Amino acid sequence: MSEGIVVRKCEGIEEFQRCVELQKEIWGEEDIEVEPATLFVVASETGGQVLGAFDGGRLVGYTLALVGFAGGKVFLHSHMTGVHRDYRDRGVGRRLKLFQREEALGRGIRQIVWTFDPLETRNAHFNLNRLGAIARKYLPNLYGLTTSPLHLGLPTDRLWAEWPLDSARVVGAVSDLLTEPKAASFDARIELPAELDQWKQSDTARVAKVQARIRQEFSTWFRRGYAAMGVSKSPEGAAYLLAPWSDF
Repeated sequence: MSEGIVVRKCEGIEEFQRCVELQKEIWGEEDIEVEPATLFVVASETGGQVLGAFDGGRLVGYTLALVGFAGGKVFLHSHMTGVHRDYRDRGVGRRLKLFQREEALGRGIRQIVWTFDPLETRNAHFNLNRLGAIARKYLPNLYGLTTSPLHLGLPTDRLWAEWPLDSARVVGAVSDLLTEPKAASFDARIELPAELDQWKQSDTARVAKVQARIRQEFSTWFRRGYAAMGVSKSPEGAAYLLAPWSDF
């Protein structure tokens, strides 16, 4: 569905500024703290990534990643990926991530990480089921309280996604060989109610209770050596599926 879309590195201040403008279109300048073009310049010049998805001459998606270092190894932190609303559900985001993986592996980088909101199960499905990432670290209120309507005045809790680029699990996922996870195959689950998206529009107090509950549950399971491996959906809602990381 993303035929005709070209994914490549962005180059030069003009293209970096286009990433900034697309960022504003996607999230709204009033809804987020906009990352400036200077950050894109720094990422590009210091071994990070600024990747763009182009439909002809039009930038329709981008990824910004910064270099990290831990445990004696270099990794990339994928700070931001966005796709224009007219191009969503067309595989553009996946194309960006796959190009990101290939570009990193081509430089000998074997790990990419990023954060995502555990209350956003659509993102969780993409990250865990479609890309083969895992999560085994929960970060409460990582970015602090913000004034953004997107955050509903709640703590900015995040799951830390790990994407080991040449692992068997990730290779299977990016080759479309990783099967959808079945809840019955996992002995640990963290449930989110089907009404969650509705509550985000009308009942923030209920959302806050869900957030507080899953924060405790994730933290407990992660301390036991479990990792979130996938997401399953049912009429009752969505569930994160967890298993001991040593099993994979």
